[in-house]
Amino acid sequence: MPAALTARADVRTETPERYAKQLVEHLGHRVSFTTEGATSTAEIAGGIGSVEVGEGVLVLRAEAGDQETLDRVQDVLGRHLVRFGRRAELDVVWAPAAAG
Repeated sequence: MPAALTARADVRTETPERYAKQLVEHLGHRVSFTTEGATSTAEIAGGIGSVEVGEGVLVLRAEAGDQETLDRVQDVLGRHLVRFGRRAELDVVWAPAAAG
């Protein structure tokens, strides 16, 4: 398998648990999430997406073998979170994730 492309978005919010639960439950109607501790992970649109609850931050991660798939994973996670967090004006800004 070629080296995976990865991206990360740190979304600042006072209620990361709430938004993580809402996002995982909503997407869980189409994909199956595995949760370990504060991180939930699923195969999404041909790649891997994860949602991690931090202190004052919700961390979204996307991983895929090619840019098109990475873009789809980012779109699915980001678009739904922005819709849920419209009132709180959540902002999802993706950046390439550091290797390792």
